[in-house]
Amino acid sequence: MADDLDPLEQHLLADLRALEPVEDATAIPAEAEVAWRAMLESRAIDHAARWLQAQKLGYYTIGSAGHESNALVALAVRPSDPALLHYRSGGFYLARASQCGHDGVRDVLLGMAAATGEPIAGGRHKVFGHPELAVIPQTSTIASHLPRAVGIAFAIERARALGLPTTWEDDAIVVASFGDASLNHATAQAALNAAAHFAYRGIPLPILFVCEDNGLGISVPTPEGWVEQSLHGRPELAIERVAGHEPAATLAVASELAGWVREHRHPAVLHLKTVRFLSHAGADLETAYRPAAEIRADHDRDPLLATGAWLAAGGAATGTELVDQYLETRERVRGRALETMTAPQLASADDVMWPISARDPDAVAALAGVTLSLGEERLTLAQAINAALAGELERHPETIVFGEDVAAKGGVYGVTRGLQARFGADRVFDTLLDETTILGLALGTSISGLVPIAEIQYLAYLHNAEDQLRGEAATLQFFSQGAYRNGMVVRIEGYGYQKGFGGHFHNDNAVGVLRDVPGLVIASPARPADAAAMLRTCVAAAKVDGSVCVVLEPIALYHTRDLHEDGDELWLAAPGAEHVPIGSAHTHRGGDDLTIVTWGNGLFMSLRVARRLLERGIGASVVDLRWLAPLPIDEVLREANATGRTLVVDETRRTGGVGEGVIAELLDHGYTGRLARVSSKDSFVPLGDAARHVLLSEDEIAAAALRLYAL
Repeated sequence: MADDLDPLEQHLLADLRALEPVEDATAIPAEAEVAWRAMLESRAIDHAARWLQAQKLGYYTIGSAGHESNALVALAVRPSDPALLHYRSGGFYLARASQCGHDGVRDVLLGMAAATGEPIAGGRHKVFGHPELAVIPQTSTIASHLPRAVGIAFAIERARALGLPTTWEDDAIVVASFGDASLNHATAQAALNAAAHFAYRGIPLPILFVCEDNGLGISVPTPEGWVEQSLHGRPELAIERVAGHEPAATLAVASELAGWVREHRHPAVLHLKTVRFLSHAGADLETAYRPAAEIRADHDRDPLLATGAWLAAGGAATGTELVDQYLETRERVRGRALETMTAPQLASADDVMWPISARDPDAVAALAGVTLSLGEERLTLAQAINAALAGELERHPETIVFGEDVAAKGGVYGVTRGLQARFGADRVFDTLLDETTILGLALGTSISGLVPIAEIQYLAYLHNAEDQLRGEAATLQFFSQGAYRNGMVVRIEGYGYQKGFGGHFHNDNAVGVLRDVPGLVIASPARPADAAAMLRTCVAAAKVDGSVCVVLEPIALYHTRDLHEDGDELWLAAPGAEHVPIGSAHTHRGGDDLTIVTWGNGLFMSLRVARRLLERGIGASVVDLRWLAPLPIDEVLREANATGRTLVVDETRRTGGVGEGVIAELLDHGYTGRLARVSSKDSFVPLGDAARHVLLSEDEIAAAALRLYAL
């Protein structure tokens, strides 16, 4: 098959063949030959991917050609060090696989074929990952895995400080690679900033960032010197630069820097200069935006050529032998690639989706339903959540609570008050004012064996970092078939009705961005009696099933005591220990004339409206959804059918709100009764009394209920 060599290969083989043996050669390290084999295989895989594309076979052509020097980075760290890899880190993956006696070539080829036999994603994506290699699968092209990497490094040290076991070795370091163009992304900057901030405060963080700098972001050049300028703006990070076409230096610098990180537990960056061959991907015509002379000039910086020269200079092989090894590897890999194209692929929706939300409700119930001594005192919603957090911290020593202002202050609304004093600063602590970092810490600590309960101070602030939930947290089980999990709980203070305080940043009622994330569990307790039990359920689901749980807490109800009249204290409740299964509703029975379906602030308003209706002789039962994902549709349908008149009371926006989903589910499940919906307006929430014009009111609920009853 050597008759179809492309120009890059022809140039490389000509230069390799010309290499002359060196007399009195200096011995080279064993790593050189391991790296050479990994580089050959990585390059052969990339050429095979393009060949398969030409045959209308194969599904993935973004390769690692030109970046193969990252194989030397793999050899500079331990095979047990957790690695989160850039999509061009093929050399690293294959070198680590070789160290572990694992067939990495098969993994990558099966991934390209979208084959179910691929050991990590099972045909769902082409990723670098394997639990036996401590490589965590990433599908990110924009460095969104870096906050998680920071979280893992934090977890290694925090678990050791707490005397807790973790997934990794006590002196492990984290390796996280990314591209030069991705350096400009907000997630990369957030991760580097967080690492620098930890270092500035003297908090150990053993992480080695590897910036693989090929000077291009698809077609957009990275300005010369920009990477250095950006990185050196963070003096708290140790930074070394090396050229990938200098393999001896690359191995030496990477080894020295990794050893320094391991010894000092301090973050560092390896700036690895590379080139990019074969364009960005198969659909990218590189000659449309790069001069041919510029492309040819990169050939002299080919890491395969440089490593071959290193071997020849050390007397390990002649030029002819290196060429023969290249051609043999090329033919072998192409043959194996062709075989993988006939491998079985995912055959049904169930095949695709099973890892998304694997659940064991009995095990969750057993863990969440353990009777706790939370007391019989009747509490507010905020106090009940506080009691539940204290209970989980006491029950599970691996639980940690963190976020903005949660420690000494106890949260903006006092929900975490007293927890740091009781459980210590290692378990309850403040973070940077950066939601990406907060969620990254949750991702990294959870995959490392801790149970994070992170707080996002306001729902509006989540939108700064929502991809950490969507693209990182929710996808991990899907792309690893459950081999890696990041069970976590994220508490978010949200919704409106703060009587105009703070405008839309403190009264955000947009939850659509959460409800369409596959597998995400969304709890929304409104009553103190539910809040503690639902939080315990979420923690149990995170531990048992690896569930990613978001708890939306209605700020306006945090300190509410009364329901109908001042002093009735009907909103207070003992937190209790009743288990609330995921996806289960609760019905407040008030009659069989009308069913009101709602949650959150809508529950409070609807119960008040139900009393007004009863005074007019209309009996309304109010169904509290409690869970916004998965929706408790079976219970809702049963209660809706019981009256034949159903009003959906939706405090979120009319477009994209939860009410749309409830109505759609009712109709899909065959509901034929009368149906209406009332919601807040499609508007941001303004400051002051103007908020009342766009937020749903009790009068609107009552009027809609009366109209529906009259039909």
